[in-house]
Amino acid sequence: MSVLALALLLTSLQHAASAGADQFAYDGFAGASLALDGAARVTPGGLLVLTNGTVAMTGHAVHPSPLRFREPASDSDGGAVRSFSASFVFAIVSPHLHLSSHGLAFFVSRTRSLSTTMPYQYLGLLNSTDGAGTAGNHILAVELDTVLNYELGDIDNNHVGIDVDSLRSVAAASAGYYDDGDGGALRDLSLFSREAMQVWVDYDGRSTVLDVTLAPVGVSKPRKPLLSRAVDLAAAVPAEAYVGFSSSTGVMACSHYVLGWSFASDGSAPPLDVSRLPDYPHPVTTKPTRRRKVLAIVLPFVAAAGVVTAAAAVLVFVRRRMEYAELREDWEAEFGAHRFAYKDLHRATDGFTDKRLIGKGGSGEVYRGVLPSCGTEVAVKRVSDESTRGMKEFVAEVASMGRLRHRNLVPLLGYCRRKGELLLVYRYMPNGSLEKFLYDHQDNKVTLGWDQRFRIIKDVAAGLLYLHEEWEQVIVHRDIKPSNVLLDDEMKGRLGDFGLARLYDHGIDSYTTRVVGTTGYLAPELMSMGKASPATDVFAFGAFLLEVACGRRPVEQGVEGENCALVDCVLTHWLDGSLMEAVDSKFQCSCDCDAEEVCLTLKLGLLCSHPLPRERPSMRQVAQYLDGGAAFPELVLTNLSGHDRHIYASKTA
Repeated sequence: MSVLALALLLTSLQHAASAGADQFAYDGFAGASLALDGAARVTPGGLLVLTNGTVAMTGHAVHPSPLRFREPASDSDGGAVRSFSASFVFAIVSPHLHLSSHGLAFFVSRTRSLSTTMPYQYLGLLNSTDGAGTAGNHILAVELDTVLNYELGDIDNNHVGIDVDSLRSVAAASAGYYDDGDGGALRDLSLFSREAMQVWVDYDGRSTVLDVTLAPVGVSKPRKPLLSRAVDLAAAVPAEAYVGFSSSTGVMACSHYVLGWSFASDGSAPPLDVSRLPDYPHPVTTKPTRRRKVLAIVLPFVAAAGVVTAAAAVLVFVRRRMEYAELREDWEAEFGAHRFAYKDLHRATDGFTDKRLIGKGGSGEVYRGVLPSCGTEVAVKRVSDESTRGMKEFVAEVASMGRLRHRNLVPLLGYCRRKGELLLVYRYMPNGSLEKFLYDHQDNKVTLGWDQRFRIIKDVAAGLLYLHEEWEQVIVHRDIKPSNVLLDDEMKGRLGDFGLARLYDHGIDSYTTRVVGTTGYLAPELMSMGKASPATDVFAFGAFLLEVACGRRPVEQGVEGENCALVDCVLTHWLDGSLMEAVDSKFQCSCDCDAEEVCLTLKLGLLCSHPLPRERPSMRQVAQYLDGGAAFPELVLTNLSGHDRHIYASKTA
């Protein structure tokens, strides 16, 4: 008995490892030495789990060693790619029958390190920089995509695509297979039906034709492939490359499984033994109990009341349609911004009730909600004034800002449009705004110490530096203040509320001339010329620095009713040599207060608040001063012609 078991084990290992370095087969992945990262793992039963139960996540599983895709003699002259064949069985399991997160892909890549890739529509293969196509990507992928993304030219939310150095498919078709048992009729398939399916990928190096065939598990490989496209892979596939799988999720969790996999060069991939493939989890669906006898009695009465019920239903339907009515125009599709249904946002916020209201400002009201489809907590801002800016321009900016990815920015997830109303959907920040911690002492019993405030200041500076210099376009926020700085679950500062932000290309002046923002944070040139720029953001950041350090608003009403500017108060203390007396009294005498950091913050606030834009530092300089990467300049006094009061300027120490 033991001899027989040993023989079976040796046969299984021989089959899994294959006969050569360029051929292998896995009927389940127990004991397989795959290179895994992200959410990917192999269960004890041999199931390869790429992503499971986590939003905005990627997972990769790669054959550990590279395979040779060209003969050695052709390495120098860029010869043709060898023929190869792959077969695998996969399953996409969504918690919702008619809704899925993003899909998975089989890929050939020059590297197995995919740490810079992104989730969502990028499938864990590329990122926002190279997703639209770069010759240097050197990647071939067969995508099984379950989300329609206009930005990448997807045909629908249930398709198979061939991708070469880009996620914009060179060939794509809706999921299905040609049934040989019914004269080759095309049968539709749903990639996220929760059912296992098998894929065959065959490349002929002589004809450069790539075939992709799909079928339900248990159905023999159809004679006619779903996709067949001549693709010269000489530029995309190097002499040696890695093969593997990648998947990603977006705002909704989804599970991606691979049950078996085989590969071969210069021949057909070894057939998979379907009977030996591991099982995978299926969502539990409960069927309601049918009381047939009771139904037979009740049915006549239901039929009699049907006319009345139908009439009432029509009235309710019309009323609901009007209640949830949205504005949609064809041009919106070209931007690819994620659009939420108003119905979902209405349900998420309990109809925008006051108990869900978490903030209110000049540009709109903010409500806390939970998306019913995936349970994600969001903050929904309602902006009622849309008449002052072009709607097409607005949606274009939402599309661009929705692609911002930085640890110190509140993620903008998407938008919704209604008549006379705009809705912006952000990721919810559980600790609310910084303003609450600075001023609402009755509702909030937590007092921010200096270390926490200084860390938040540096967080906001890093977020602004990203907007001004590190993203593909320049973004001017135009409304920097504590109420727009939100704190996540780790009390890290995140700059949010892009409702007033404007963007333009690097090296081009801002074109906006509309004065928007909040009194106390507006730079002088905004009031005179109405032109927003990174320098006006720096001015607002200066007011923000002084406010956080002093615990006072930029403009307050004095004893005799006149307005007192915080910057003048701090300037006076600096001239008198009593700068530390300007700080918030909560930690004025605290031993935990770092006097050097406090003085640096106050002086930097004065420098950023300079009335002349050219004298203000850039956000890169600000970040260097705060991190200690550059020496802070000496501040001296000067006189400006036409001004009675002295103002400050920077001078290299």
